[in-house]
Amino acid sequence: MSFIRPEVAKRLYRWREALAGAGAAVLGSYWMMVESGALAIIGTALAVAGALLIFAGIQRARFRQGSGGPGIVQITEGQLTYFGPYDGGTLAVDRVTTLSLDPDGAGRAQWVLSHRDGDDLIIPVHAEGAEALFDVFGTLPGLNTEAMLAELQRPHRTRVVLWQKDAPRLH
Repeated sequence: MSFIRPEVAKRLYRWREALAGAGAAVLGSYWMMVESGALAIIGTALAVAGALLIFAGIQRARFRQGSGGPGIVQITEGQLTYFGPYDGGTLAVDRVTTLSLDPDGAGRAQWVLSHRDGDDLIIPVHAEGAEALFDVFGTLPGLNTEAMLAELQRPHRTRVVLWQKDAPRLH
């Protein structure tokens, strides 16, 4: 028996990291102000760590677009795999050359990962396990995370390129 309505629990779960960070920041701030000595130092460190966790948690919550969409995303040792109902594929993360957002026929966004080795890998933003893509995209050098999150919140009519690997240059 649950004391929290399912829709409220779902919203709280989406913001879980930010809420944990807020709890840590409050406890650390309390220890920092009330206690002295080692506990005050630990409280300061806990407050700073909580603030960082709040920041990261807000970004992750903005990235999560829900679940229950078509397909499953798995990431294993630098290998991204999407098992879709009609298509899918596997892609080494370091082989990605372009990351884009593209609308599907129903108006929902989908990730498009391009690479030189074959067809694009297309993943709905609300596929099961798609929240793990946040960590994968964080490894792309030069990706503007804030711009990506802002684009994710907008309705899309055309494909938007979020990141592109630099072309090799001669020195």
